[in-house]
Amino acid sequence: MAASTRVLVLGGHGKIALFLQPKLLAKNWHVTSVIRNPEHEKEILALGKNQPGRIDVLIDSLDDIQETSQAQKVLDKVKPNIVVWSAGAGGKGGKDRTRAVDEVAAKAYISASLATPTVTKFLIVSYIASRKGYPPWWTDEDRKAADRVNFEILPHYFKAKVEADEHLALLAKKRWDSGDKTFQAINLRPGTLTDDPATGLVSLGKTTARGNVTREDVATVAAALLSRSDTRGWYDLLEGKDKIDDAIDALVKNNHNGLEGEDMERIYARSE
Repeated sequence: MAASTRVLVLGGHGKIALFLQPKLLAKNWHVTSVIRNPEHEKEILALGKNQPGRIDVLIDSLDDIQETSQAQKVLDKVKPNIVVWSAGAGGKGGKDRTRAVDEVAAKAYISASLATPTVTKFLIVSYIASRKGYPPWWTDEDRKAADRVNFEILPHYFKAKVEADEHLALLAKKRWDSGDKTFQAINLRPGTLTDDPATGLVSLGKTTARGNVTREDVATVAAALLSRSDTRGWYDLLEGKDKIDDAIDALVKNNHNGLEGEDMERIYARSE
């Protein structure tokens, strides 16, 4: 993409976003980072030091986004070509805040973004077990591990994230059916996140449901997916043995979408 590419990053002070934004700036893209705490502004702006791209900060609380119209106001102001949802309540504030950020605000930004013709890509960072179905490549142990996370450990988070994920899948289908065959809805679904040094080696696509991946590798994969015009669908992500670009190339070649095992009739019949 050209230097005029504008990216709106929601959750700009999150750990993955802090790795991602310099990678986007290195492409000479213009990044607007949405953060809640004004005390983090200097840290975000410092990410642009010695980078060809430009970064600016928008102070806005995602906790307060309850309607699509509120998200639309931000889009109208920033005028992004790409929207990245890398936000989350992070377990802070309990059930209510998790729903407010990970479901309500996320769906508002998805709705606004996919209704905006100049937004050509939307990437959401989810997690590997955020699905109501079982993909055919999962083993019985994978199913048990996912169920334990979703129904015992993080039930409120699961409910919020899967709502947002399915909402994106629904609206992406509607946009595709309307005639926009270039729009990219990208759902990046990492396993257990670590702060270990990046490896640059991953397992991407049809992976097990169990395993780790570094936050910096997640950011590198996100930047690589956004750099292409042929990446769409759900991408499960773990540490592995494949170089990132090679892994993406293989998935694109095989027409990967990652939604196998989901009840697409139910998802496409959802109300907005």
